[in-house]
Amino acid sequence: MTAGGQSGSLFGAGDSALGYLYQIRLALLASLRRLARGQIFSLYLETLDDVTFEPSGSPVELFQLKHHIRSTANLTDASPDIWKTLRVWITGRSDGTIPLDARLCLVTTSPITEHALAAKLGLKDRDEAGAASALSVVATTSTNTENSAAYGLFLGLNATEKLDLVSSITIAPKADNIGEIETGLSEYARTAVRRDVASSFLTRLEGWWLVQCQKHLIAQSMTPISSMALESQIDELRDQFLIDALPVDDDILEAEVALSAYEDAIFVYQAKLAAIGPRRVLAAVRDYYRAFEHRSRWMRENLLLVGELDKYERTLKEEWMLVFDRAIDELGQPAAEAELTKVARAIYQWVETSCFPIRPRVGNPSLSRGSLHMLADKRAVGWHPQFRERLEALLASRPVA
Repeated sequence: MTAGGQSGSLFGAGDSALGYLYQIRLALLASLRRLARGQIFSLYLETLDDVTFEPSGSPVELFQLKHHIRSTANLTDASPDIWKTLRVWITGRSDGTIPLDARLCLVTTSPITEHALAAKLGLKDRDEAGAASALSVVATTSTNTENSAAYGLFLGLNATEKLDLVSSITIAPKADNIGEIETGLSEYARTAVRRDVASSFLTRLEGWWLVQCQKHLIAQSMTPISSMALESQIDELRDQFLIDALPVDDDILEAEVALSAYEDAIFVYQAKLAAIGPRRVLAAVRDYYRAFEHRSRWMRENLLLVGELDKYERTLKEEWMLVFDRAIDELGQPAAEAELTKVARAIYQWVETSCFPIRPRVGNPSLSRGSLHMLADKRAVGWHPQFRERLEALLASRPVA
């Protein structure tokens, strides 16, 4: 199974989900390792090659990725992995799409034997002249029809062109397979944040990376994924996993929430008791959803301390009680309905404008508002001066399920 190959191109390698996942995750791991070395770069997928790096001030680096999951066979001299890759590179260098000074790398999970031509093009103990000679012999004598087009292209090069091509190639055998890449990414995460939050950090980093790669691939974009964007995302995520912070996730913040799904919710009824308009009620639904989903995710990922939510809700109730009791004290007795509604609207405005973060660096105010709506849904707090009595009447009037 191979990774990559431009969809619909001359050298298309199929639409393997595992292959693309391998390509994307290997690109992330390679990018993280480059960042660790202080390298500034741009990354392209499925343009000149499976993965293309443009390091600042250095020649372009092109990677062909070959991922095998069912076979540990050696990379032979007539291996299609080698010759299909050579076909891509020779054609690209010939038509000008691949710069002549580009560094070409074949990354394969297959091993190689000591005397194979691939062994002559490793990182150490290179024998480029010997590799060029061996390739010529294979192209002349092999009967592998699958490679015939590549053989013809290679034999069509003169001696200097062959040596120039071979000199630009590095073959990296026994590369990490998709499972080993997982290990490499996990090891990186444990160096980036505290061990107890490393898995959650990595989940979010990979989620962001996948979105960037999907945008890049689907649009066939020539705009690269930059090292600066990746580094900025890492810094932002790292801040969210500090001891006084919690991650606030875009997929939850950006979700579309329909009012119809919450029409019968107690917190919606509480907002309507305060004579709040439909748009503000919809905002309450959005805030409730964000708070509920974030709190559920934090609990699933064990990001909250024992008793932390209870303590937070106690703080919210105490803050609400000060506002509510003060409003009741200032309300004349008996109060007309218009006065009750006016007080309810004032208390609701406090909900909309206050922000009590669960931790100091969790600054999104919708999570605070949503947490208050969660308490309102449990009837622990309310906005209308008579919210308890009116909720009891509402619930008594509802049919028993």
